[in-house]
Amino acid sequence: MHTSIRNIAIIAHVDHGKTTLVDKLLHAGDLFSEHDKPGELIMDNNDLERERGITIVSKNASMTYKDVKINIIDTPGHSDFGGEVERVLNMADGVLLLVDAFEGPMPQTRFVLQKALELGLKPIVVINKVDKENCKPEEVQEAVFDLMFNLDATEEQLDFPTVFGSAKYGWMNTDWQEKTDNIIPLLDAIVEHIPTPKIEEGTVQMLITSLDYSSYIGRIAVGRLQRGSLKSKQRVALVKKDGTVTKSNIRGLYLFDGLGKVEATEVKAGDICALFGIEGFEIGDTIADAEAPEALPSIAIDEPTMSMLFTINDSPFFGKEGKFVTSRHLKDRLEKELEKNLALRVESTDSADSFRVFGRGVLHLSVLIETMRREGYELQIGQPQVIIKQIDGKKHEPIEELTCDLPEAVSGKLIEMVTKRKGVMLSMEPKGDRMLLRFEIPSRGIIGLRNQVITASAGEAIMTHRFLDFQLHKGEIPSRLNGSLIALETGKSIPFSLNNLQDRGKFFIGPNVDIYEGQVIGENSRPNDLVVNVTKTKKLTNMRSSGADAKVKLVPPIEFTLEEALEYIQGDEYVEVTPESIRLRKVLLKEHERKRAKNAALSN
Repeated sequence: MHTSIRNIAIIAHVDHGKTTLVDKLLHAGDLFSEHDKPGELIMDNNDLERERGITIVSKNASMTYKDVKINIIDTPGHSDFGGEVERVLNMADGVLLLVDAFEGPMPQTRFVLQKALELGLKPIVVINKVDKENCKPEEVQEAVFDLMFNLDATEEQLDFPTVFGSAKYGWMNTDWQEKTDNIIPLLDAIVEHIPTPKIEEGTVQMLITSLDYSSYIGRIAVGRLQRGSLKSKQRVALVKKDGTVTKSNIRGLYLFDGLGKVEATEVKAGDICALFGIEGFEIGDTIADAEAPEALPSIAIDEPTMSMLFTINDSPFFGKEGKFVTSRHLKDRLEKELEKNLALRVESTDSADSFRVFGRGVLHLSVLIETMRREGYELQIGQPQVIIKQIDGKKHEPIEELTCDLPEAVSGKLIEMVTKRKGVMLSMEPKGDRMLLRFEIPSRGIIGLRNQVITASAGEAIMTHRFLDFQLHKGEIPSRLNGSLIALETGKSIPFSLNNLQDRGKFFIGPNVDIYEGQVIGENSRPNDLVVNVTKTKKLTNMRSSGADAKVKLVPPIEFTLEEALEYIQGDEYVEVTPESIRLRKVLLKEHERKRAKNAALSN
């Protein structure tokens, strides 16, 4: 039997080595027997997480060291997943703050760390990658101290232990100049400095902090048992946020062991467990004693700041690549997503084929869209809209704090772009030949900004933003200046025609691609939309050989990622998403329909 338990959450910036460190911790717990060679990045088990190198959904794992059970909770590092972060930290008693020895603490780390300090969690700082050249572990340690001080950490929190090392090479030590051959110093620090869970006397209480779903047994509630003990088949009460109580029996109990779950007959207070058999629960509900239920304070989830219209694919190419194309498929899939994606809201619209989906930002929603497209869905998405609130009869909009780290030479250009979009500069500090700039800017202003900043800085800028609050509406923001190039008819794009039209703007498609009427195939170099015909071939006479147009030189087309496409489109355009393609199109495909709509809008 374990003598005690430690619950720790891991906080780190994207790419500072969090997932690698978790892998090494689990190895140290000798979880893996010899024949069972684990792969890399054990925790990031979703394809998208691996490709983007970000953790989206928080996960649990556990290991045993010197008879102490250590529950490791992985937190998402991105502020778009803020809803996830708070719930996860509720299960922990301490945090490991993982920082890169060269880069130091990053803007996004700040977001999660602030939440952890507010909850009174005890931090241990791990300075990773000290084997990199030019790294400055002592300066980074100072920077972490300053950051915690700025976030109003308590004296006890500021007295944090620091462990240095390299997760990649599997060593940790309290002194960065002495390399060891194991990560035992880190495990010792966890056992010594992270408090054991506080256990109160009393009846059963567990706050449901996350969800799991299994197609065999349905929804599984995950949380930390605050007090009392749970047994399999026990009768418990479920206390909802509004105070209503329902009673049911636990059908199964699980504890976390390594990366999996093991069935348990009993769970003691302080441990993190999963249980099923309870109907109709939500995150933030309490599982309590059946006879005298007492609720725990619920958790507030961050509000959505942005919405997009999801609609079925009705383009001329629908159903060629996807398996799920009807509005019924779309509705079922969105409802399934609501079960585990907390910061998401879905509303039906006046059309049965469209749904308005609310989320925490373009990244949050594009991760969902990307997942759906990999599962074989086809859908179309409208331009991202910021949520406007009426407070005291006045229009308010979400404001974000934008941090941008970029070469000094381009900082003037960035300031100009942000000011145009109603942003206000808060601070600028030089870092060598780079500049770190902080702004307050409306969420509307961030849509489409990344593209421009990355282009202006030749890919060198690092942009992060996080939601601050709702403030008075800041007025009009100029939208994209250039119009679109629109295909005149359906067919294949011909190199000869593309070549002739190159001076008209930039193309998003290459030669010999299937296109349809009304598809947006490029950006006009002028402000208005232009309909172009790229499907007509050269008229050949018997004098001219047909081989002579092989000499056409085409500029390579611009290819959009999903997020870039969503940030690029205008109000009368859709992004068409299928398992194999991302296309831009006008909502109204026929030119005469677009003219009619425009005239109707003018006469109103």
